[in-house]
Amino acid sequence: MKEIKTIGVLTSGGDAPGMNASIRAVTRAAIYKGWSVKGICRGYAGLIENEIIDLTTESVSNTIQRGGTLLKSARSKEFMTPEGRAKAYENILKHSIDALVVIGGNGSLAGALAFAKEYDVTCIGLPGTIDNDLYGTDYTIGYDTALNTIVQCVDKIRDTATSHDRIFFVEVMGRDAGFLAQNSAIACGAEAAIIPEDQSNIDQLENFIGRGIRKSKNSSIVLVSESPAAGKGAQYYADRVKKEHPEYEVRVSILGHLQRGGSPSAADRILASRLGVASIVALDEGQRNVMVGVQNDKIVYIPFSRAIKMDKPIDKELIDTLAVLSI
Repeated sequence: MKEIKTIGVLTSGGDAPGMNASIRAVTRAAIYKGWSVKGICRGYAGLIENEIIDLTTESVSNTIQRGGTLLKSARSKEFMTPEGRAKAYENILKHSIDALVVIGGNGSLAGALAFAKEYDVTCIGLPGTIDNDLYGTDYTIGYDTALNTIVQCVDKIRDTATSHDRIFFVEVMGRDAGFLAQNSAIACGAEAAIIPEDQSNIDQLENFIGRGIRKSKNSSIVLVSESPAAGKGAQYYADRVKKEHPEYEVRVSILGHLQRGGSPSAADRILASRLGVASIVALDEGQRNVMVGVQNDKIVYIPFSRAIKMDKPIDKELIDTLAVLSI
Protein backbone atom coordinates (compact mmCIF):
# COMPACT_ATOMS: atom_id res chain seq x y z
CA MET A 1 0.00 0.00 0.00
CA LYS A 2 1.18 3.51 -0.83
CA GLU A 3 2.59 5.41 2.13
CA ILE A 4 0.28 8.20 3.28
CA LYS A 5 1.82 11.65 3.60
CA THR A 6 -1.12 13.92 2.73
CA ILE A 7 -4.85 13.49 3.19
CA GLY A 8 -7.78 15.52 1.93
CA VAL A 9 -10.97 16.14 3.89
CA LEU A 10 -14.31 17.39 2.59
CA THR A 11 -17.91 17.80 3.69
CA SER A 12 -20.61 16.98 1.17
CA GLY A 13 -24.40 17.08 0.88
CA GLY A 14 -26.58 18.64 3.55
CA ASP A 15 -24.72 20.24 6.44
CA ALA A 16 -25.05 18.72 9.90
CA PRO A 17 -24.10 20.04 13.35
CA GLY A 18 -20.82 18.42 14.34
CA MET A 19 -19.20 18.52 10.90
CA ASN A 20 -16.73 21.14 12.16
CA ALA A 21 -15.87 18.92 15.10
CA SER A 22 -15.17 16.13 12.59
CA ILE A 23 -12.96 18.34 10.43
CA ARG A 24 -11.08 19.43 13.54
CA ALA A 25 -10.57 15.84 14.71
CA VAL A 26 -9.47 14.57 11.29
CA THR A 27 -7.05 17.47 10.89
CA ARG A 28 -5.46 17.23 14.32
CA ALA A 29 -5.27 13.42 14.32
CA ALA A 30 -3.57 13.48 10.91
CA ILE A 31 -1.09 16.14 12.02
CA TYR A 32 -0.42 14.09 15.14
CA LYS A 33 0.60 11.24 12.78
CA GLY A 34 2.91 13.60 10.89
CA TRP A 35 0.67 13.92 7.83
CA SER A 36 -0.28 17.06 5.94
CA VAL A 37 -3.95 17.95 5.55
CA LYS A 38 -5.74 19.58 2.64
CA GLY A 39 -9.20 21.02 3.15
CA ILE A 40 -11.44 20.71 0.10
CA CYS A 41 -14.05 23.47 0.00
CA ARG A 42 -17.63 22.89 -1.22
CA GLY A 43 -17.38 19.11 -1.28
CA TYR A 44 -16.96 17.31 -4.57
CA ALA A 45 -17.71 20.53 -6.45
CA GLY A 46 -14.64 22.11 -4.86
CA LEU A 47 -12.56 19.03 -5.65
CA ILE A 48 -13.48 19.46 -9.31
CA GLU A 49 -12.84 23.22 -9.25
CA ASN A 50 -9.55 22.91 -7.32
CA GLU A 51 -10.81 24.82 -4.27
CA ILE A 52 -8.25 23.24 -1.97
CA ILE A 53 -6.53 24.82 1.02
CA ASP A 54 -4.00 23.81 3.64
CA LEU A 55 -5.37 22.95 7.07
CA THR A 56 -3.31 23.35 10.24
CA THR A 57 -3.97 22.93 13.94
CA GLU A 58 -4.68 26.65 14.07
CA SER A 59 -7.08 26.45 11.10
CA VAL A 60 -9.50 24.34 13.12
CA SER A 61 -9.13 26.11 16.47
CA ASN A 62 -12.34 27.46 18.00
CA THR A 63 -14.54 25.46 15.62
CA ILE A 64 -15.82 22.53 17.68
CA GLN A 65 -18.80 24.55 18.95
CA ARG A 66 -19.83 25.95 15.56
CA GLY A 67 -22.67 24.60 13.47
CA GLY A 68 -22.51 24.22 9.71
CA THR A 69 -19.21 23.42 8.06
CA LEU A 70 -16.18 25.67 7.77
CA LEU A 71 -15.26 23.92 4.51
CA LYS A 72 -18.76 24.61 3.15
CA SER A 73 -20.76 21.99 1.32
CA ALA A 74 -22.52 21.42 -1.98
CA ARG A 75 -24.29 18.80 -4.03
CA SER A 76 -22.37 18.21 -7.25
CA LYS A 77 -24.15 16.83 -10.29
CA GLU A 78 -20.91 17.08 -12.24
CA PHE A 79 -19.20 14.63 -9.89
CA MET A 80 -21.84 12.07 -10.84
CA THR A 81 -20.35 12.01 -14.35
CA PRO A 82 -17.11 10.29 -15.44
CA GLU A 83 -15.88 13.64 -16.75
CA GLY A 84 -16.41 15.30 -13.39
CA ARG A 85 -14.61 12.55 -11.50
CA ALA A 86 -11.71 12.77 -13.98
CA LYS A 87 -11.29 16.48 -13.15
CA ALA A 88 -11.45 15.68 -9.45
CA TYR A 89 -8.75 13.04 -9.80
CA GLU A 90 -6.47 15.50 -11.61
CA ASN A 91 -6.64 17.75 -8.55
CA ILE A 92 -6.00 14.79 -6.23
CA LEU A 93 -2.76 14.21 -8.14
CA LYS A 94 -1.93 17.92 -8.33
CA HIS A 95 -2.04 18.24 -4.53
CA SER A 96 -0.40 14.83 -3.89
CA ILE A 97 -3.39 13.68 -1.84
CA ASP A 98 -2.91 10.04 -0.84
CA ALA A 99 -6.30 9.46 0.82
CA LEU A 100 -9.64 11.19 1.14
CA VAL A 101 -11.88 11.54 4.20
CA VAL A 102 -15.47 12.25 3.16
CA ILE A 103 -17.95 13.56 5.74
CA GLY A 104 -21.55 13.29 4.59
CA GLY A 105 -24.61 11.15 4.08
CA ASN A 106 -25.74 8.41 1.73
CA GLY A 107 -25.10 10.28 -1.51
CA SER A 108 -21.70 11.52 -0.37
CA LEU A 109 -20.51 8.02 0.50
CA ALA A 110 -21.92 6.66 -2.76
CA GLY A 111 -19.79 9.27 -4.56
CA ALA A 112 -16.73 8.18 -2.59
CA LEU A 113 -17.36 4.55 -3.52
CA ALA A 114 -17.65 5.36 -7.22
CA PHE A 115 -14.49 7.50 -7.09
CA ALA A 116 -12.53 4.82 -5.24
CA LYS A 117 -13.49 2.12 -7.74
CA GLU A 118 -12.75 4.26 -10.78
CA TYR A 119 -9.38 5.68 -9.72
CA ASP A 120 -8.21 3.43 -6.90
CA VAL A 121 -8.34 6.33 -4.45
CA THR A 122 -8.31 5.38 -0.78
CA CYS A 123 -11.46 6.81 0.83
CA ILE A 124 -12.77 6.78 4.39
CA GLY A 125 -16.29 7.99 5.16
CA LEU A 126 -17.74 9.64 8.24
CA PRO A 127 -21.55 9.54 8.66
CA GLY A 128 -22.49 13.22 8.70
CA THR A 129 -26.27 13.55 8.38
CA ILE A 130 -29.11 14.56 10.67
CA ASP A 131 -31.26 11.76 9.21
CA ASN A 132 -29.48 8.94 11.10
CA ASP A 133 -30.24 6.70 8.12
CA LEU A 134 -26.85 5.11 7.37
CA TYR A 135 -26.63 1.38 7.98
CA GLY A 136 -23.97 0.11 10.37
CA THR A 137 -23.80 2.96 12.86
CA ASP A 138 -26.11 3.55 15.80
CA TYR A 139 -25.86 7.31 15.39
CA THR A 140 -24.79 9.77 12.73
CA ILE A 141 -23.12 13.13 13.26
CA GLY A 142 -25.76 15.84 13.64
CA TYR A 143 -28.67 13.59 14.57
CA ASP A 144 -28.65 14.30 18.31
CA THR A 145 -28.52 18.07 17.81
CA ALA A 146 -31.35 18.01 15.28
CA LEU A 147 -33.41 15.85 17.63
CA ASN A 148 -32.97 18.35 20.45
CA THR A 149 -33.84 21.25 18.15
CA ILE A 150 -37.08 19.54 17.15
CA VAL A 151 -38.02 18.88 20.77
CA GLN A 152 -37.45 22.53 21.69
CA CYS A 153 -39.67 23.67 18.82
CA VAL A 154 -42.45 21.17 19.53
CA ASP A 155 -42.50 22.16 23.20
CA LYS A 156 -43.38 25.69 22.08
CA ILE A 157 -45.93 24.50 19.53
CA ARG A 158 -47.72 22.48 22.21
CA ASP A 159 -48.42 25.67 24.17
CA THR A 160 -50.38 26.99 21.20
CA ALA A 161 -52.04 23.66 20.42
CA THR A 162 -53.30 23.39 23.98
CA SER A 163 -54.46 27.01 24.16
CA HIS A 164 -56.58 26.68 21.04
CA ASP A 165 -57.63 22.99 21.06
CA ARG A 166 -55.87 22.27 17.81
CA ILE A 167 -54.24 19.32 16.12
CA PHE A 168 -50.76 20.27 14.98
CA PHE A 169 -49.04 18.24 12.29
CA VAL A 170 -45.33 18.99 12.65
CA GLU A 171 -43.18 17.95 9.71
CA VAL A 172 -39.56 17.10 10.40
CA MET A 173 -36.64 16.12 8.20
CA GLY A 174 -35.28 12.63 7.81
CA ARG A 175 -35.85 12.08 4.11
CA ASP A 176 -37.27 8.55 3.96
CA ALA A 177 -36.21 7.61 7.50
CA GLY A 178 -38.37 8.12 10.56
CA PHE A 179 -35.75 8.29 13.31
CA LEU A 180 -36.15 12.02 13.93
CA ALA A 181 -39.96 11.88 13.88
CA GLN A 182 -40.29 8.78 16.06
CA ASN A 183 -37.79 9.73 18.74
CA SER A 184 -38.78 13.39 18.94
CA ALA A 185 -42.42 12.27 19.32
CA ILE A 186 -41.45 10.22 22.37
CA ALA A 187 -39.21 12.96 23.76
CA CYS A 188 -41.81 15.72 23.58
CA GLY A 189 -44.87 13.68 24.53
CA ALA A 190 -46.53 13.79 21.12
CA GLU A 191 -49.66 11.77 20.48
CA ALA A 192 -48.38 10.09 17.32
CA ALA A 193 -45.60 9.82 14.77
CA ILE A 194 -46.28 9.06 11.13
CA ILE A 195 -43.16 7.49 9.65
CA PRO A 196 -42.27 5.54 6.49
CA GLU A 197 -41.10 2.49 8.46
CA ASP A 198 -44.52 1.85 10.02
CA GLN A 199 -45.86 -0.14 7.10
CA SER A 200 -48.72 -1.95 8.80
CA ASN A 201 -52.04 -2.24 7.02
CA ILE A 202 -53.59 0.16 9.51
CA ASP A 203 -54.07 3.68 8.22
CA GLN A 204 -51.69 5.67 10.45
CA LEU A 205 -53.93 8.73 10.46
CA GLU A 206 -57.12 6.83 11.30
CA ASN A 207 -55.24 4.90 13.95
CA PHE A 208 -54.21 8.17 15.59
CA ILE A 209 -57.68 9.73 15.35
CA GLY A 210 -59.37 6.65 16.77
CA ARG A 211 -56.86 5.95 19.52
CA GLY A 212 -56.29 9.42 20.86
CA ILE A 213 -58.26 12.51 20.01
CA ARG A 214 -61.70 10.90 19.83
CA LYS A 215 -61.32 9.55 23.35
CA SER A 216 -60.26 12.40 25.54
CA LYS A 217 -58.08 14.96 23.83
CA ASN A 218 -58.99 18.22 22.18
CA SER A 219 -55.41 19.09 21.23
CA SER A 220 -52.71 16.87 19.83
CA ILE A 221 -49.24 16.93 18.33
CA VAL A 222 -48.42 14.58 15.48
CA LEU A 223 -44.85 14.31 14.18
CA VAL A 224 -44.64 13.53 10.47
CA SER A 225 -41.53 12.45 8.60
CA GLU A 226 -41.18 14.50 5.42
CA SER A 227 -41.11 11.41 3.13
CA PRO A 228 -40.55 13.32 -0.12
CA ALA A 229 -40.57 10.14 -2.21
CA ALA A 230 -44.08 9.24 -1.04
CA GLY A 231 -45.39 12.80 -1.12
CA LYS A 232 -47.10 12.34 2.23
CA GLY A 233 -45.81 15.09 4.46
CA ALA A 234 -47.65 17.04 7.15
CA GLN A 235 -49.82 18.98 4.71
CA TYR A 236 -51.13 15.76 3.18
CA TYR A 237 -52.39 14.51 6.54
CA ALA A 238 -53.74 17.90 7.57
CA ASP A 239 -55.76 18.10 4.36
CA ARG A 240 -57.16 14.65 5.03
CA VAL A 241 -58.31 15.63 8.52
CA LYS A 242 -59.96 18.78 7.18
CA LYS A 243 -61.84 16.67 4.66
CA GLU A 244 -62.59 13.53 6.69
CA HIS A 245 -62.92 15.07 10.17
CA PRO A 246 -63.96 18.70 9.72
CA GLU A 247 -64.89 18.93 13.40
CA TYR A 248 -61.20 19.34 14.28
CA GLU A 249 -59.16 22.50 13.88
CA VAL A 250 -55.89 21.68 12.20
CA ARG A 251 -52.58 23.50 11.77
CA VAL A 252 -49.34 22.55 10.02
CA SER A 253 -45.83 23.49 11.05
CA ILE A 254 -42.93 22.55 8.77
CA LEU A 255 -39.73 22.99 10.76
CA GLY A 256 -37.50 22.93 7.69
CA HIS A 257 -33.87 23.96 7.72
CA LEU A 258 -33.76 25.25 11.27
CA GLN A 259 -33.25 21.57 12.15
CA ARG A 260 -29.85 21.63 10.44
CA GLY A 261 -28.42 24.64 12.24
CA GLY A 262 -27.21 25.46 15.70
CA SER A 263 -24.27 24.64 17.93
CA PRO A 264 -23.76 20.86 18.11
CA SER A 265 -24.76 19.07 21.29
CA ALA A 266 -22.15 17.52 23.56
CA ALA A 267 -23.11 14.09 22.22
CA ASP A 268 -22.50 15.18 18.62
CA ARG A 269 -19.20 16.85 19.48
CA ILE A 270 -17.97 13.69 21.18
CA LEU A 271 -19.21 11.40 18.39
CA ALA A 272 -17.69 13.59 15.67
CA SER A 273 -14.37 13.77 17.51
CA ARG A 274 -14.22 10.01 18.05
CA LEU A 275 -15.09 9.20 14.45
CA GLY A 276 -12.64 11.79 13.12
CA VAL A 277 -9.74 10.30 15.07
CA ALA A 278 -10.86 6.79 14.12
CA SER A 279 -10.75 7.70 10.41
CA ILE A 280 -7.03 8.42 10.72
CA VAL A 281 -6.49 5.21 12.69
CA ALA A 282 -8.28 3.35 9.88
CA LEU A 283 -6.01 4.89 7.24
CA ASP A 284 -2.93 4.12 9.30
CA GLU A 285 -4.08 0.49 9.56
CA GLY A 286 -4.44 0.26 5.79
CA GLN A 287 -8.22 0.25 5.67
CA ARG A 288 -9.96 1.74 2.66
CA ASN A 289 -13.45 2.35 1.30
CA VAL A 290 -15.15 1.99 4.67
CA MET A 291 -17.43 4.16 6.75
CA VAL A 292 -16.43 4.70 10.37
CA GLY A 293 -19.40 4.19 12.69
CA VAL A 294 -20.27 3.38 16.27
CA GLN A 295 -22.16 0.34 17.53
CA ASN A 296 -22.84 -0.20 21.22
CA ASP A 297 -20.41 2.67 21.90
CA LYS A 298 -17.58 0.89 20.05
CA ILE A 299 -15.91 2.10 16.85
CA VAL A 300 -16.69 -0.09 13.82
CA TYR A 301 -15.78 -0.03 10.13
CA ILE A 302 -18.51 -0.71 7.59
CA PRO A 303 -17.82 -1.22 3.86
CA PHE A 304 -19.31 1.59 1.78
CA SER A 305 -21.38 -0.91 -0.19
CA ARG A 306 -23.21 -2.01 2.97
CA ALA A 307 -23.53 1.43 4.55
CA ILE A 308 -25.26 2.98 1.54
CA LYS A 309 -27.22 0.06 0.13
CA MET A 310 -28.69 -1.62 3.19
CA ASP A 311 -31.73 -0.18 4.95
CA LYS A 312 -31.32 0.81 8.57
CA PRO A 313 -34.32 -0.57 10.48
CA ILE A 314 -36.13 1.39 13.16
CA ASP A 315 -36.68 -0.49 16.42
CA LYS A 316 -40.33 -1.54 16.65
CA GLU A 317 -40.06 -1.09 20.41
CA LEU A 318 -39.96 2.67 19.79
CA ILE A 319 -43.24 2.51 17.88
CA ASP A 320 -44.83 0.42 20.62
CA THR A 321 -43.51 2.74 23.33
CA LEU A 322 -45.13 5.79 21.75
CA ALA A 323 -48.41 3.92 21.31
CA VAL A 324 -48.48 3.04 25.01
CA LEU A 325 -47.59 6.53 26.20
CA SER A 326 -49.98 8.42 23.95
CA ILE A 327 -53.25 7.15 25.48
